[in-house]
Amino acid sequence: MSVLVVTGTGTEIGKTIVTAAVAAAAAHRRVAVLKPAQTGLAPGEPGDVAEVARLAGAHVTAVELARFPEPLAPATAARRAGMEPVRPYEVAEAAGKLAADHDLVLVEGAGGLLVRFDDEGATLADAARLLAAPVLVVAPAGLGTLNSTALTAEALRARELDCLGVVIGSMPAAPDLAERCNVADLPVAAGSPLLGVVPAGAGSLAPAEFRARAASWLAAPLGGDRPLG
Repeated sequence: MSVLVVTGTGTEIGKTIVTAAVAAAAAHRRVAVLKPAQTGLAPGEPGDVAEVARLAGAHVTAVELARFPEPLAPATAARRAGMEPVRPYEVAEAAGKLAADHDLVLVEGAGGLLVRFDDEGATLADAARLLAAPVLVVAPAGLGTLNSTALTAEALRARELDCLGVVIGSMPAAPDLAERCNVADLPVAAGSPLLGVVPAGAGSLAPAEFRARAASWLAAPLGGDRPLG
């Protein structure tokens, strides 16, 4: 697994922190993190790949292909900014070049799997297909997550893409009934194993503590030591 695509069932559910945890758990390897499209930030502001590198450590190479100023879907943000959108082949080419001299390349999408990169309807799924890469799905913990996770998994299967597993992106310290039940039910909804549970607030930890704890949040396929769910 030299390239892993990280997507989510929606936005603001912990993809960047999960990506950072996977990168931190691979501290003994050469890791690159690729963000095809960063939206909602001005030039010079630290984006998602900078946050991954800050939390995960100096072994991470951070690459951002395109940045659009408005906090919108990449296709819409590119169009409104009068800028060229990111194309799936560009993502695949960039990831392929990084894979040549890194042990692991993490490609972090924007929003969910089928958010559009361009006005022709290209998505992160198209980039994953070009890369023949497995996809890790990040899901929220609470009510409603089973449906959105099942829909994401169904979209992956329809495109003959491999769903490596699911990670809960932000688990509250005191989970409610739905959140507790979803730990068992998410693998059923996804048709693939639960590969991690990242605690809420993990991104606020000091980087050294984040790195020390990351492996405990993740199962072995992601470099961790958490029991497989």
